[in-house]
Amino acid sequence: MKQQLEAIRAAARQALEQAATEPDIEALRVRFLGKKGELTGILKQMGGLSAEERPVIGQLANQVRADIEGAIESARAHIKEKALAEKLKAETLDVTMPGKQQILGHKHPLDKVLDEIKEIFLGMGYSVAEGPEVEYDYYNFEALNLPKDHPARDTQDTFYITDNILLRTQTSPVQVRVMEKQKPPIRVIAPGRVYRSDALDATHSPVFHQIEGLVVDKDVTMGDLKGTLEEFAKRLYGEEAVVRFRPHHFPFTEPSAEMDVMCFECGGKGCRLCKGEGWIEILGCGMVHPKVLQNCDIDPEEYSGFAFGMGLERVVMRRYGITDLRLFYENDLRFLHQF
Repeated sequence: MKQQLEAIRAAARQALEQAATEPDIEALRVRFLGKKGELTGILKQMGGLSAEERPVIGQLANQVRADIEGAIESARAHIKEKALAEKLKAETLDVTMPGKQQILGHKHPLDKVLDEIKEIFLGMGYSVAEGPEVEYDYYNFEALNLPKDHPARDTQDTFYITDNILLRTQTSPVQVRVMEKQKPPIRVIAPGRVYRSDALDATHSPVFHQIEGLVVDKDVTMGDLKGTLEEFAKRLYGEEAVVRFRPHHFPFTEPSAEMDVMCFECGGKGCRLCKGEGWIEILGCGMVHPKVLQNCDIDPEEYSGFAFGMGLERVVMRRYGITDLRLFYENDLRFLHQF
């Protein structure tokens, strides 16, 4: 039986030295040490040994088992080291090879100018307010002094979802929501997407962006409105920017005005960009109508305010000399890479 045990030990060592993979080692473990393995078969025969032989053979069997287990662990460690070495060799990084250029994106021109406008008004003490794009008729029209039969509704070309729910045609509803929740003093701008049923062409889109502003406080005057917007124009277009105000009419402001900036291409002489006018309209504005303040539970005898609104796309077009609004939405990299 000693000879059998020594033979098992020698055979196990030789087989493990030739094992190449983890499955090979596992198969050898089962062959020599498993429940039906060769060493187990020998141990089952110990019952036929004499009392003197049994401890000697038992001690030898334990040594053989320990030797085989140690050889198995060594073989596994060797295979793991070999696999790691091969992996490191295969994944070696050649630091002399040229690197691959990572193509980075950048902000869309609409976002770039919007961020500039936000920074301008944040620097003046304004905060940024947001509201839902799917809006109630009340907030989009009625609270802004546009009742059901008002003719201005016809020019809005509204996308109605139901008789009472629509896609907002302006960001003015945000101003109403702010006035309902916050009492004066109020200084906010409300940028966001708006929707109108316009045919898509070089200057119109059914989806575009507006930025509206609102100030409500005691003793706010038209002079405050003009000074604020003149400062805004100079920060956006440069200190040499010149603006003018023309009388206009909006249902939610009284008095109302349009603000133009002198054409920065021709300096007011008239050119293709300003269509010979010498001036370019950039926004509408005015003093908040007393009825709008009343609709928001603000006393027009105690408070006054001004509001303004501009189309972001048109501001960006004039900023960069872009002549077709559709370029903003076509995702043409040849266009976008210019910014």
